[in-house]
Amino acid sequence: MSDGLLDLAIAATGGQELWNTLRGLKIDISIGGPIWAMKGWPPDKTFDQILTLDTVREHIVFSPFTRPDQRMVFDAATDSVTMQTLDGEPVETLTPARARFKGMLRNTPWDALHLGYFLGYACWNYFTTPFLFTYPDVRAHEIEPWREAGQTWRRLQVRFPSRIATHNPDQVFYFDTFGMQRRMDYITEVNGSTLVGHYTSRYQTFDGLLVATRRRVFRRNPDNSVNLNLPSITLDIHDVEQVRSGDEQAQP
Repeated sequence: MSDGLLDLAIAATGGQELWNTLRGLKIDISIGGPIWAMKGWPPDKTFDQILTLDTVREHIVFSPFTRPDQRMVFDAATDSVTMQTLDGEPVETLTPARARFKGMLRNTPWDALHLGYFLGYACWNYFTTPFLFTYPDVRAHEIEPWREAGQTWRRLQVRFPSRIATHNPDQVFYFDTFGMQRRMDYITEVNGSTLVGHYTSRYQTFDGLLVATRRRVFRRNPDNSVNLNLPSITLDIHDVEQVRSGDEQAQP
């Protein structure tokens, strides 16, 4: 197997040179799906917001978040989630955040802070991939390919260090012939250790950066097949804006 899959994926997504010029991303996103009713939120709830993420450190802001007068700040380095007013005054903080999920099951309700932790780390990981795989102490290597829907997808096995908050330390990412990510597999440790198959599609280019504008999250079976009938979580991306060094006003 070739050692060049990661290089192919990075080139397809926009290239390392472009990524190195970035300080952050601003993303207009809608997050929906039936799982939120299970987690105690109103049926058919969709979270429409602007998320602003730092592409260097694991830090992200959702605005507004769960109510029109507040925003959420997730920071992995301090293992914290903070609800703030829109002008930055703290309202409530959860820390240490990860430990507060201990004993929770898939149907355990989440308040805004628990929801913020999950969406915070998840979205930061999603929108920094595949460049994230070159960050310090992240290890990626190609494993055997996978056949699905008449296609052959190459796969990267990725191991994340403990300092990166993510679904679980070992994940698998699937790429098509052109190096575009099509699927990722993980275990949601904070949500009852559910097996997940997460599909990405409808790619668009935003100032040279290739982004999947449609993400659908499904239950995965022990044999690695995926139940594609009904997604539990949906993510639809409407716009992506690049934040470059020196643009302090737009940084998270």
